[in-house]
Amino acid sequence: MKNYHQRISNPFWASIFMVLCACSFTSIASAQNEGLTPEQVADIQLVGSAEISPDARHIAYTLVTQADPMEENVHASSHLHVYNTDTEESRPYYTTSSVSAVRFRPGQTSITFLTRLEGETENALYELPLDGGGAQEIFRFETSISDYQWDHNGEHIAFTADEPVEQVQSQLPYEPEIFEEGLVHQRGYIVEIDSNNTVPKQIQTEGTVYELAWSPDGQQLAISEAPTPTIDDFYMFQKVKVVDAESGQITSEIDNEGKLGQIEWSQDGTQLALRAGHDINDPIDGRIMVVSANGGTPENILPDFMGKFEQIKWTGDNTIQFLASEGAETSFGTINSDGSELNRQIPTGEPNIISFSKADNDIYAFVTGAVNHPNEVYVSEGGQQPQRVTYSNDWLDQVTLGEQRIISYSARDGLEIEGLLILPINYQEGNSYPLIVTVHGGPEAHYSNGWLTAYSMPGQVGAAKGYAVFYPNYRGSTGRGLEFVKTSQGKATEGEYDDIVDGVDYLIDEGIADGDRVGVTGGSYGGYATAWMSTYYSDRFAAGVMNVGISNAISKWGTSDIPQELYLVHSLEWLWDNNWQKYQEKSPIYYVDRAETALLIAHGAEDTRVHPGQSLELHRHIKVRKPDVPLRLVFYPNEGHGYGRSTARYDYNIRMMRWFDRFLQEDGEEVPDATVKGE
Repeated sequence: MKNYHQRISNPFWASIFMVLCACSFTSIASAQNEGLTPEQVADIQLVGSAEISPDARHIAYTLVTQADPMEENVHASSHLHVYNTDTEESRPYYTTSSVSAVRFRPGQTSITFLTRLEGETENALYELPLDGGGAQEIFRFETSISDYQWDHNGEHIAFTADEPVEQVQSQLPYEPEIFEEGLVHQRGYIVEIDSNNTVPKQIQTEGTVYELAWSPDGQQLAISEAPTPTIDDFYMFQKVKVVDAESGQITSEIDNEGKLGQIEWSQDGTQLALRAGHDINDPIDGRIMVVSANGGTPENILPDFMGKFEQIKWTGDNTIQFLASEGAETSFGTINSDGSELNRQIPTGEPNIISFSKADNDIYAFVTGAVNHPNEVYVSEGGQQPQRVTYSNDWLDQVTLGEQRIISYSARDGLEIEGLLILPINYQEGNSYPLIVTVHGGPEAHYSNGWLTAYSMPGQVGAAKGYAVFYPNYRGSTGRGLEFVKTSQGKATEGEYDDIVDGVDYLIDEGIADGDRVGVTGGSYGGYATAWMSTYYSDRFAAGVMNVGISNAISKWGTSDIPQELYLVHSLEWLWDNNWQKYQEKSPIYYVDRAETALLIAHGAEDTRVHPGQSLELHRHIKVRKPDVPLRLVFYPNEGHGYGRSTARYDYNIRMMRWFDRFLQEDGEEVPDATVKGE
């Protein structure tokens, strides 16, 4: 299952959440060494988003940093910086508090953003002049604003926010939590800024509103609405509707189905392009679906595309700019709205493009990563090869890194599988090395050939310690078209996990991996894989680090917050339709009698996607049935499906690497010390 939180409107940005980890170890950052350390991983900053001004003179971007994990366990900060394309200089513009939804205000020389000042309970909309001066609050709602979009002339915003609800307090000294009742809808609103009348007008929908897109003339809005505020409905049941901006009434409805990530208007206002699923069973929102703005059924303009569209934007009445993943690489180009004339302006290969923003004069700003650095701002003229303009981690240039390669191999049934491999520093051909297999979640996700080191991914930290680190894009991964992503549906633990073992065999046969020293780690569905490798395939893996993973495919059905997604895009069948034995046999706990793998299990105590009980079940079964197997279970308080706070991330990173060191390099039998004091 994915490493997302509720109401992340674009799941693609979950990759940002996974990679960021930074703090203020200045002495460590300035040190030169051979190889990356966990402390240096905790010093990395990265660009989260970038927006270019219409005249291309400025690029507003967010720089994501995290607190010192030795000092405070808090979420990362996202501060506003601006790069001047004339002077080629970058400087901080707003660092008082974290910002989001950074936009250039149409018709003004200013930047707007959402932020919440210290002591406030809701965020508000602020404006900051480009030519200097302080940020000024320009609009505040009764509840926090989730997102907003300017109309074409910068006079109105459409925004989403939880509807205000009167809180009724119990007269008792204790009040229980009522599960999945009293959920609050996120509504859509329109308001005129700089007006004497700043009372918002609510868009007339019954459900929860997520996406907002103004028509080019500012007369209409395209929105998406889900029936309820649940994460399951967000993933599976958003419907696109067109709204009259003056009245707030719905004027047309789109018959889309399945996942939805983006809505874009054609420049003449007659068509909508959706980045969405092909159908209700498509695991991802990675297709381009075009439909009339007057209503109808969207059409997949390129159903045979062997990749995944990550971002789209109309650049003409019939032309759509796209960013796509194709295998482990990305491409950038244009396609006609009927699916003809696909043109890759930037073909696959480095760097790894994350997102783009276009100015009026055909200048582009990209958020881009590479094998040797996390996300930075790049600039391109005419959509040609982009050039890097920000350097957020200069010290990283002095750190020796392991070589990173794209590899491919044949699975046991002949299917071609792709993956990424980081070789140990000072790798010598002919020598075999301990191997850490890092499995992505989803399974509808994939690894790209960019920066692959984070608190939960060994990457270059592993390379510095003498490991080869393998990232398989097993069947069911994204980036290889509709048919490939559906190959694992209804077949959990079958070919997909065999693909991973086949990749290990390939690396052993190539003389890179030592078959007696293989470890495995992953989160969510990757944690499921880790549990499977540590039980069913335990004879192949000496050590495992399972994070927020699945161990019981039966109890998973009754404890997750995405039952409809489980059914529609993962299993294609309900558990209770005569499938009890089948799902018992898809559960790692069913194979605990095989368990010999030294296993570290970690879980966020507040996880609603994969309940912490999944980790507890596996720990209890192994501890009782196989008491001699090295085993430890760690719960992280106040963390969910993935860890967002600085100390929790650092602690996990240290524990993960220490576990692998003990059982893959030291040939130890006892678990490491339970306390992390800082390495």
